[in-house]
Amino acid sequence: MYSARQFPICVECHMKRISDPVTDKKYKEMFDIPREFYEKSMFLRNIKESLQRFGSLTENQVTAFKKAVEDLKHPKPKKEGEEEKEE
Repeated sequence: MYSARQFPICVECHMKRISDPVTDKKYKEMFDIPREFYEKSMFLRNIKESLQRFGSLTENQVTAFKKAVEDLKHPKPKKEGEEEKEE
């Protein structure tokens, strides 16, 4: 949690909230990513939830979403001694 406006929500509950398919052709392909990406990233879940709530996204949100997906598809190699961070 990063601000006072946020509240805790478990991954499964959040996944249920964003489970509706994206019908807007502009965003449909962009949000067609593996479920495990959404499970790993609260950021991706929040962006999809924003689309569902407001019906559109800003250009910055789209760019950040695409970058986050690419980072999950092609993770950076870990340096020696680094441990995997769990959410």
